[in-house]
Amino acid sequence: MILNSVDKFSRPALVACLLALVATGCNGNSSEGPRFAFVTNGVASFWTVAAAGAKQAGKDKGVEVTVVMPNGLTDQTRKLEDLISRGVDGIAISPINPEHQTDILNKVAKETLLITQDSDAPDSDRLVYIGMDNYQAGLMVGELVRDALPDGGSVMLFIGRIDQDNGRYRRQGTIDAILGREPDRTRRDPPGEVLRSDDGKYQVLGTLTDDLDMAKAKANAEDTLTRHPDIAAMVGLFVGNPPTILEALDRAGKLGEVKVIGFDEDDATLAGIRDGTVVGTVVQDPFQYGYQSIEMLVNLHKGDRSGIPESKYIEVPPRMIDKENVDEFWTTLKKQLAGDL
Repeated sequence: MILNSVDKFSRPALVACLLALVATGCNGNSSEGPRFAFVTNGVASFWTVAAAGAKQAGKDKGVEVTVVMPNGLTDQTRKLEDLISRGVDGIAISPINPEHQTDILNKVAKETLLITQDSDAPDSDRLVYIGMDNYQAGLMVGELVRDALPDGGSVMLFIGRIDQDNGRYRRQGTIDAILGREPDRTRRDPPGEVLRSDDGKYQVLGTLTDDLDMAKAKANAEDTLTRHPDIAAMVGLFVGNPPTILEALDRAGKLGEVKVIGFDEDDATLAGIRDGTVVGTVVQDPFQYGYQSIEMLVNLHKGDRSGIPESKYIEVPPRMIDKENVDEFWTTLKKQLAGDL
C-alpha cells in the first residue's frame, strides 16, 4: 500500500519533498530568519545571566539564538567549527585563550559575523568587543581590599584562568591597587611570586588558578588556609571563586575572620555581602553582554555598522556592590533571570 502511494508521486516531486524534509528537520518546521550563537567560556552562574540577556534580545528582535557553553578550550574550538558548518549568521564569543585561538577566530570571521564579549581577542578579525575594562575593574577590587584592610595584611588571589584576556587584566589591576602602585596595564607580575607594597603593609602571596574546576577552586582555598593561617583577605576574581572561598572558611570555622572580596554576582556572594561574611564584589553586567551582543549581530546582519565605534570597543561599565546596594541589585538580577523586565 505504501509503495503504491509512493508510485503516485513523480520522481522529481518525491526528491523535492525529501530535500525539504532534510532542510526543515524531522518536525517539518522551517527555521526562518537569521540564526545567531552566543558562546561562553564555560559553565557558571554568570553565564546563566548572560544567556538570559541573549535570549531576551532574540525574543525582542525576532531571531533565533543558540547559547553554547563549552567545557574547556578544545571543546570551545570544536563548537566553533560546528557552528560554522551549521551556517549560523553571527557569533558572539568569550575566547578562552585569545593568543592561541587567533586562527580559529579568523576562520570564523571569514565565514560569518564575529564579535567578542566579556573577554576580548584584539589581535583577531572580530568586528567589535562588548564588555568592560577589566584592568579598571581590577583596580576597583583592589580598592575594596585596601578599604577592608586599612592596617594592611597578606592577601591571596583566586581566579579561574589568567590566559583569558579578562582574567589577565583583572588580576593585574587588583594587584596594582592593593600594592598602591601607579596604574600600568602593561605590567605582568608572575602568578607564583610574593609581591609587597613599598611601605611593607600589604603583600600578595600569589595567584591560584582552577580552570573553572570548582573542586580544585575549593581545594585551593582550603590549602591556602592551611599554609597561611594568619591570612587577612582572600579575593575571588571569577564568579565561582567567592562561593568556594566561603565554603572553605566555613569548614575551617573562620567565616567572618578572614576578609572576602569577590567578583561577579553569584547568589552565595550576594548572600555573603548581606550577612557580612563578604566585604563586597565588583560586578559586570552579563545580562547586557548577552543582550547587546545579539542586538549588535542583528544590526550587522542588516548591514548596519553604525553602532561600531572607532575603537571597536563598547563599554558596559562595572559596578561595586556592598551592603548598601546589594538588595536593590539582587532584586534587579532576579527580574532579569525571570524575564520580568
